[in-house]
Amino acid sequence: MKAIVFTQPGLPIQDPQSLYEADLPNPTPGARDLLVEIKAIAVNPVDTKVRASRSADQPQVLGWDAVGIVREVGNAVTLFQPGDEVFYAGAIDRPGSYSEFHLVDERIVGRKPRSLDNASAAALPLTSITAWELLFDRLGVEQHGGKGQSLLIIGAAGGVGSILVQLARQLTQLTVIGTASRPQTQQWVSELGAHHVIDHTVSIPQQLAALKLEPVDYVISLTHTDTYLAQLVEVLRPQGKLALIDDPVQLDVVPLKRKSLSLHWELMFTRSLYTTEDMIKQHQLLERVSALVDEGVLKTTVGEHFGAINADNLRRAHALLESGKARGKAVLEGF
Repeated sequence: MKAIVFTQPGLPIQDPQSLYEADLPNPTPGARDLLVEIKAIAVNPVDTKVRASRSADQPQVLGWDAVGIVREVGNAVTLFQPGDEVFYAGAIDRPGSYSEFHLVDERIVGRKPRSLDNASAAALPLTSITAWELLFDRLGVEQHGGKGQSLLIIGAAGGVGSILVQLARQLTQLTVIGTASRPQTQQWVSELGAHHVIDHTVSIPQQLAALKLEPVDYVISLTHTDTYLAQLVEVLRPQGKLALIDDPVQLDVVPLKRKSLSLHWELMFTRSLYTTEDMIKQHQLLERVSALVDEGVLKTTVGEHFGAINADNLRRAHALLESGKARGKAVLEGF
């Protein structure tokens, strides 16, 4: 099968060897695996991080967002059958979805929204799982709850932020405050449903005060948490909650003590990495997201379509993510 791979980590994305095409054997499904024919994928920051850091003595396949058709199933599969259209984010300790065929455990797979084309659906799995787990599992916000409370999202225009704003606005009663630094991304966050949009390159406490907003109950920081931490501690109410997904080199959490603030880290790969007892919750939440999309409650977060799935287009997509200027999700479709 055709696949786009890397072997040498850390190469600049402009180098043709940073991502290149290879012919790999077709994979064989294990007991709970689906063999999926890939139709569309999305690119995420984790793709660029793994490409930069993972040691490789043989070609590695990246990619943790996919839409496709089930072609074969393992002998213990109960949730799907050949011919089903599916979407999912995969597992970080298995080969990724930059390939014509891909193996994935059925417990982390959902049925593709019927109302979306393949590329539009590919934008949703990883960010939907991350956003859902942040909001409802890590922070413990109740669906349809949060009346009189507020959520501040740092970096609301990116992939996770774009779906998180929608989930918080549509499924809770929280006042949603998103940050974005450019006019076009600020407009994007507003259109997704944020009640207020502020600029994280300017004093966050001063902007909240200018809007006459009370200290916030929850903060979800999606980028540069170490840079904003002092401001986030300042704007959180006593006994508030801070959640994050990025990877600060250092994070001094001592300032959280005075306000009895709690810290919550989210990695959507945890359930699949450890085969947790509740691993099937990712199947369940993707099924719910799919239904919400088909009901018109949630919308896709595609920012840019890069064309066919090939090495040249994937390098362009990686370059956009590495620039820090992405809005929504970068998607590719077809081999």
